[in-house]
Parts: sequence; C-alpha cells; structure tokens
Amino acid sequence: QVHLVESGGGSVQAGGSLRLSCAASGCTTTTSSTYCMGWFREAPGKERVPVATIGTISEPEYTDSVKGRFSISKDNANPTIYLEMNMLNPEDTATYYCAADFTAGARHCYTFLVALAMNSAMDAWGQGTLVTVSS
Repeated sequence: QVHLVESGGGSVQAGGSLRLSCAASGCTTTTSSTYCMGWFREAPGKERVPVATIGTISEPEYTDSVKGRFSISKDNANPTIYLEMNMLNPEDTATYYCAADFTAGARHCYTFLVALAMNSAMDAWGQGTLVTVSS
C-alpha cells in the first residue's frame, strides 16, 4: 500500500515563501511509472479544494488564485512532488494535503484528481501539513 509523507509546512509573514514536499512510499515499479499527484488545501471552516497537480504525462496545472505564485514540480524517484509557494498571503492559510492516483497516467491530472476526490476514490492522501500566513 502506498503512503504519502508530507513536510515543509509552517508559519510565515505575508509576502514570504514556503516549500512543501510529498514523498510516496511503498510504490512498485508499475505504480511509480504512471501517476497523478497534487496538492489540495482546506482552510478553517471551508471545503477541501485543489491547488496544483502534476503527473507522469500531465503538465503542471493550477487553480487560478495561485497562478504565478506557486510552482509544482516532480521527481520521478519514489515519486516525490514539491510545491514552491511564493508571495504568500493570509488567504493561503490552510492545511495542505498531498493526493495521488497510481492507476492511470491521465493527461490532465487536475480534472482527474478533482473527480477522484469528489467520489472518495483517491488512491492515497497525505496526513496534511499546516501553512499559516500572517499579515
């Protein structure tokens, strides 16, 4: 069974930067060669929403509110994904969750992972890492 381990959350002032990491463990050669992975976030009192996604054949995709500020990247070893967050503002305060599907190398991971999340069909979720941005 695949597990996702996140790291990199913390507290920062508005305008600052943070980098999140998510490493998948327990992958086989098959599961590590075909995947969609991404970041969702859940602000206090709000629903979990997608932030950014990437995959083996899918280009990076972002929700509109983070375009130009956040950058998602991947390392196919393990595999591991990263979320570089710049120009953070208080509206970015949330618990960030890594998510992954290893059954299909979708060309558009964003819509694919959103559909999996809506249907409670995600292969794996991370434990969540808190990001707090103060003004």
